[in-house]
Amino acid sequence: MAPPVVVSPLIKTARWSALLLGVLYGKQRFDYLKPIAEEERRVEEAEKKLREEQERIYKQLSEGDKNDFL
Repeated sequence: MAPPVVVSPLIKTARWSALLLGVLYGKQRFDYLKPIAEEERRVEEAEKKLREEQERIYKQLSEGDKNDFL
């Protein structure tokens, strides 16, 4: 096994700085997108309730039509 290579302190500092900046950017981006996603989920839930209500009404009307033909 070869001995480990000595990495320049400048390169180590640059790597750690890039990692820290990436974490900070990710946190900032997450905080920006979180309210948008919550709003989308809220709207989707409202649309889902409306869609389910329409399907329920459609089923009731369909079942009523079947009974009328008999």
